[in-house]
Amino acid sequence: PRKYRLGMLDERIVPVGSKARKSKNPIGCLADRCKTGVPINMVWWNRVTENNLQTPNPSASEFIPKGGSTSRLSNVSQSSMSAFSQALFSHPSMGSPATAGLAPGMSLSAGSSPLHSPKITPHTSPAPRRRSHTPNPANYMVPTSASASVANAVSQPPSTGQVIQKETVGGTTYFYTDTTPAPVTGMVFPNYHIYHPAAPHVAYMQPKANAPSFFMADELRQELINRHLITMAQIDQADIPAVPAEVDSYHSLFPLEPLPPPNRIQKTSNFGYITSCYKAVNSKDDLPYCLRRIHGFRLINTKCMVLVDMWKKIQHSNIVTLREVFTTKAFGEHSLVFAYDFHAGGETMMSRHFNDPSADAYFTKRKWGQHDGPLPRQHAGLLPESLIWAYIVQLSSALRTIHTAGLACRVMDPTKILVTGKTRLRVNCVGIFDVLTFDNSQNNPLALMAQFQQADLISLGKVVLALACNSLSGIQRENLQKAMELVTINYSSDLKNLILYLLTDQNRLRSVNDIMPMIGARFYTQLDAAQMRNDVIEEDLAKEVQNGRLFRLLAKLGTINERPEFQKDPTWSETGDRYLLKLFRDHLFHQVTEAGTPWIDLSHIISCLNKLDAGVPEKISLISRDEKSVLVVTYSDLKRCFENTFQELIAAANGQL
Repeated sequence: PRKYRLGMLDERIVPVGSKARKSKNPIGCLADRCKTGVPINMVWWNRVTENNLQTPNPSASEFIPKGGSTSRLSNVSQSSMSAFSQALFSHPSMGSPATAGLAPGMSLSAGSSPLHSPKITPHTSPAPRRRSHTPNPANYMVPTSASASVANAVSQPPSTGQVIQKETVGGTTYFYTDTTPAPVTGMVFPNYHIYHPAAPHVAYMQPKANAPSFFMADELRQELINRHLITMAQIDQADIPAVPAEVDSYHSLFPLEPLPPPNRIQKTSNFGYITSCYKAVNSKDDLPYCLRRIHGFRLINTKCMVLVDMWKKIQHSNIVTLREVFTTKAFGEHSLVFAYDFHAGGETMMSRHFNDPSADAYFTKRKWGQHDGPLPRQHAGLLPESLIWAYIVQLSSALRTIHTAGLACRVMDPTKILVTGKTRLRVNCVGIFDVLTFDNSQNNPLALMAQFQQADLISLGKVVLALACNSLSGIQRENLQKAMELVTINYSSDLKNLILYLLTDQNRLRSVNDIMPMIGARFYTQLDAAQMRNDVIEEDLAKEVQNGRLFRLLAKLGTINERPEFQKDPTWSETGDRYLLKLFRDHLFHQVTEAGTPWIDLSHIISCLNKLDAGVPEKISLISRDEKSVLVVTYSDLKRCFENTFQELIAAANGQL
């Protein structure tokens, strides 16, 4: 099979990608094919005897329609097109040579428009513009001829309702069949928005008593509200004068942790410097960020910015991304500031799991004659093993990304691991040690990264052991044996082996990939839990997806109803189309029962608003307040009145009236 097009300027049939060959009666050939009902797809031609023709060359001059642009085709190589056109999975019906040359995006059915023929129809063709439309849901159920081979497709007559279309672009005429499917008989779809019930795979997960069916879950709603409150929190500058109004390009600083006293001498145990943390808004993009300030640090050499640039490129779901590092004197002294992404509502692993002093009782030394207390158990003083494995998967994934980039975490500590939601972890404060401990005498700033990466694995083992013991006392050297006995009694051998592997010195360099066999199939458990969580959140989103549209309808309706005066006309809202909208407002909100009591039905309000937005032809009866007039109108009439009236208000607000 060969592709042909009809040139209107020279009246000849030109095989696409080959040299021009004159035809005796090109118009007659096309006319005969139209009479016999053969679909013309750019025209597919079965020339068995022309085996000596050249292979299609995308760079040939005949390949480009007259008036088309050549710059778009010059960048397309023949090898790249053939690579993308090969099928990944073979199928018996697609094994013929006819399908081997199909370009990506080209339909296997006979009725493909120039839109499906890449690099043949220019982008300026009116065909794609006219044929690109929002798909009808009914179209997805319409049977197509995609399963038929191309050889059979050209020999079959066009299906009922298909029309041969003609397009002329740049002097070249293209013929194709309109494959827009006709509506299927017997299928009825709603012509306005309606709410569907919860999906079965979500409804049967964990049924809760008295759970709201039409709105977002209360737990998720409260969590989002808390995040919004923290994001929008501000301070009174008069009460806390130590916090500057602006720092570099950041403003609206809000302390995220208690500020250190002004005369504090002792330094933090993590970084060796006094630090403080703030939420701030960047004036360049108006987005909130987390600023970690290093007090009294003066950056002398900027060679360390090479490492900072490497940290900026790391994007991972379990790492708080570093955005920029800068120095400032806005706090009254030399300070180094690290700007990170802000995750509202996050708390450290230390405050989530290690803030209970009674948890250390098992490792506390007993006095003479004092017996040990009861041995801690899972769900009775110890964390469940599934939660520990969830943390291990996330932390090891973060370490794997960091080590693959040639960097080291160096902050694998419960005070620097953020917990958001229930089990989501993010490693915070990355890159700080690389700047604070940068050695200017080192020619290669990455020379010690391998050593630091080994230290990361030891730190990960300490974090896992502390979680298994539910106490930081368990990672102290004098308590290691007792802590491992506790792990052996309460947890699986895989968890014990993982901790031993991470905490034991090896004769070779270890990798975070070495613990993957110990995680094993638990990785799939975490993946399944994440996807189920995603299903639940998507279902909650589906309940709220129409809220913005309904709110806009009510807001527009509120600007029209009961307007005291418009264009010096005090009766404007009570006459004409506005009177119909007033009665519709009463139909929405002010209906009463037979006993005269208010009839409150949220489904009635939502259904009527959706029908108004869609303008369905359904009729309703609008009764005046004195019950002397009854107006029978359709929702399409109400929509026309609604849109015309609101546009009149918009025109007046813009000074066009």
